[in-house]
Amino acid sequence: MDKRPVLFIDSGLGSLPYGNFFHSRNRHEELICIGDCANFPYGTKSRETLIALLDSLTEKIISAYDPKILALVCNTASVTALDFLREKYADLPIVGTVPAIKPAVLASKTRKLGLIGSERTVEDPYIAKLAAAYGPDCEIILVAAPELIEFAQYRYGNSAAAERLAAVSPYVDELRSSGVDSIVLGCTHFLLLHEDFKAAAGKDIGVYDSVEGVTRRLESILDEEDGKLRSQTRHEQIVPVIAVTGGEKPESYWDDLARRSGFSLQRFL
Repeated sequence: MDKRPVLFIDSGLGSLPYGNFFHSRNRHEELICIGDCANFPYGTKSRETLIALLDSLTEKIISAYDPKILALVCNTASVTALDFLREKYADLPIVGTVPAIKPAVLASKTRKLGLIGSERTVEDPYIAKLAAAYGPDCEIILVAAPELIEFAQYRYGNSAAAERLAAVSPYVDELRSSGVDSIVLGCTHFLLLHEDFKAAAGKDIGVYDSVEGVTRRLESILDEEDGKLRSQTRHEQIVPVIAVTGGEKPESYWDDLARRSGFSLQRFL
């Protein structure tokens, strides 16, 4: 029995959709989501800067929480720092987030896909490698959307449906005009807007994310060696935690989002 937590890292609210989905299937596992608001956004930072700050954050997280698995539920963090962190913290299983290009390729009829994410994610060579591996016959239209990431981080909690639809529609319209029939959400913040993307896309364009794939990978690690890392406390009520970095109290909408998701809100560092 291993009651140490499974820990998720994102630059802000992007950890919540992943934490929610994981918790819905693994309610007996301790879960902590880190919203690294002190360093938001990740996507505009240099590779060297991002690796250094994630290295420092990981050291502090290990010291504070002693996680049994760490998940980088951030595409930018994964394409930039995953290999470095796995090498340095070799005793800690670390799961990255990969844009859901494979299922989008399998579903595409036009052989044109759209991927929307941060500047660093869409510019990273890793995305081209994924595209070549899963869809060598496909054209992938890459769109950087830093303003939409800012919207998801700062406006989502207080926004109405019409405002969210208005925020995502220009990006969907741009990709539709390019002939895509699949859109990959390449930033975890955009999972907060998944239903809004689907509403803007309509029936002719599929919308894909990586939340289920990340959870399945975490579960496969937990189940290795006859479930050695599983908590086994299946009758205990676990309240997941979201911990926000930064010197000030989190904005008020964090309380509402945490409560709606069944999370306990804390400040970390």
